[in-house]
Amino acid sequence: MSGMTTVTDEANALSHVHSTPDNAPRKSYTLATITFIYLLWSLVPVAIAVLFSFNSGRSRSVWQGFSLRWYIWDPEGSVLHNESLRSAVVHTLVLGVITTAIVVPLGVLFALALDRWRGRVPSGASFAVLLSFVVPEIALAIGLLFMITWLATPFELGTTAQVIGLITFQLSYPVVIVRARLLTIGTHYEEAARDLGASPLGAVRRVLLPMLYPAIFVSAILVFADVLDNFVLVRYLSANAASETTSMKIYNTARAAPTPALNAIATLILLASFAVVIVGYLAYRKWGRGQGEEGTGLGSMAAM
Repeated sequence: MSGMTTVTDEANALSHVHSTPDNAPRKSYTLATITFIYLLWSLVPVAIAVLFSFNSGRSRSVWQGFSLRWYIWDPEGSVLHNESLRSAVVHTLVLGVITTAIVVPLGVLFALALDRWRGRVPSGASFAVLLSFVVPEIALAIGLLFMITWLATPFELGTTAQVIGLITFQLSYPVVIVRARLLTIGTHYEEAARDLGASPLGAVRRVLLPMLYPAIFVSAILVFADVLDNFVLVRYLSANAASETTSMKIYNTARAAPTPALNAIATLILLASFAVVIVGYLAYRKWGRGQGEEGTGLGSMAAM
């Protein structure tokens, strides 16, 4: 009895030690403070720029009242009525949509090929993809500029050259992200689908691609957002005012006598980025609920 009592007392003492608040994870106020300061440093300038896009006066530093003048009301300087500003916003969005629509499917196919193909050629292609993260963007822009202007290419500087340059630069993002997702998934799901009678294409389409949706969403959001604020490539590959983006417009007029209209076009691009993030998040949630319902249904079938 005494031995059992001793063992019980020791077990109670150990459980008491493990349940004490001293062993619980403690909050790091230092890390929280650093995070808060970083968020302030990053977001406050953006908030100020957005705020002054609604300034009723021409100043970008002195608040003169709330107004939508630089969006729609001003007959000459607003984004709605100024053709150059409106064209820059539209052209930026068009570049983002076209580049994303081409880069993401191409990157997914490239990632699938690199994940399944073995040998020196795919190893070299994989190294080339990773190399694009190291090569400075300005070097790529100058190289594409020389290739287009000196060689007999079927296209000239302008929108087409900008799209090709952005595709070349952005392709590595979906390749790396989707390939990382493929490494975590493995091959057993696809092999199980093949064992159950699915064709190779059917296994990829019905089993593998649904599991790649999160990586595809993230790739699309990153590519679209990065294209919207790209400056180096689009500037070197532009031809005239018709191929001018918002980043180029802001750069070209920032040293003159800019009005809050520049803040307005920057705000519109920021809202477009937020819209893409929200749409991607909602699509991901919908996909997650669908996967959960599907998993529940499979569990019920297995239980039966």
